[in-house]
Amino acid sequence: MNSHRIIRVGDIIIGGEKSRFVLFAGPCVIENENLLHNIAKEIKNITDRVSIPFVFKCSYDKANRLSIDSYRGPGLKDGLRIISGLKEEIGVPVVVDVHLPDEVEYVAELADIIQIPAFLCRQTDLVVEAAKTKKPLHIKKGQFMAPEDMFYIAEKALKQGNENIILCERGTTFGYHNLVIDFRSIPIMKGFGFPVSIDATHSLQHPGSARGYSGGNNEFIEYVAMAGLVFGADVVFLETHPQPQTAPSDAAVMLPLSRLEPLLVKLKKIQKQVKNNYKGGC
Repeated sequence: MNSHRIIRVGDIIIGGEKSRFVLFAGPCVIENENLLHNIAKEIKNITDRVSIPFVFKCSYDKANRLSIDSYRGPGLKDGLRIISGLKEEIGVPVVVDVHLPDEVEYVAELADIIQIPAFLCRQTDLVVEAAKTKKPLHIKKGQFMAPEDMFYIAEKALKQGNENIILCERGTTFGYHNLVIDFRSIPIMKGFGFPVSIDATHSLQHPGSARGYSGGNNEFIEYVAMAGLVFGADVVFLETHPQPQTAPSDAAVMLPLSRLEPLLVKLKKIQKQVKNNYKGGC
C-alpha cells in the first residue's frame, strides 16, 4: 500500500511507509484577503495543536465553472499578491491550482506545489509546462478518468524530468448530477509509485444540481477522509470555511471549520491503526 517516491516540501514529507498523512486545506476560492488570512491562521493553529503537517490550499481563479455567472475569484495578479502576503505573514507552504500554460511561470514563483485541476488533467500543454518548473505537482484525477489511465498523465510530467508527483482521487461522474467515489483508485494509483491524496470534499459534489451550481453532501466528508486513509492515502485534501453556507463557490461540500480539529484527531488514530495492521504492505 505504500508509495515508493517521497516528496519533500520544506520540512514536510509526503509519502513513505513511516510518514504521517499531510493535510491540504483551505477555502474553495479567495473571497477577500482578510478572510483568507483568518482561515489560514485557524487551520495552522489547529494543525499545530494536533501535530499534522499542513499545506494551505489557495485558488485565485476557478475557471471550470458551469455558469458564466459563477464567482471565479480575484484573478491571477491580485490573487498571487494576496497569497504572497499570506505566505509571508503566516509562514505556511501553499498549493495553488493553475488553469493555463501561460500562468504557470507566475504561479511557480510562489507556489510550493502546483495543482492541476481535474477537468484539465488531460491538457498536455498545461501538465508539461507545470512539470518543467520541477515543482511538486498535485494532479487531480479527472471525473471522467479511470485510475489506471492516470499513469499516462503522470508520464507527461516524468518525461520532463519531474518525478515529484502526487495523484488525487476525487470521484467519478456518470452524469445525472452526481459523483461516485471508488476507493480502489487509491491503491491502484499508489501502485504507480506516487503518493496519492483523497479529496474528501469535491468527491461529494452533485455537479450542476443547483440550477447551474454544484450541490453536494458535506455530512459525509469525515467518512470519505477516514476511508481514504484506510485505503492508503498519503494526503487528505479538503476545502474548509468558517461559514460554508455563505461561500460563493462549493458551499454545499466545504467542511465547516469547527469540524476540522475533531476530524484530524480521529484521522490520526485511524492512520496509526492502519499502519500497525499493514506493516510490510498488503
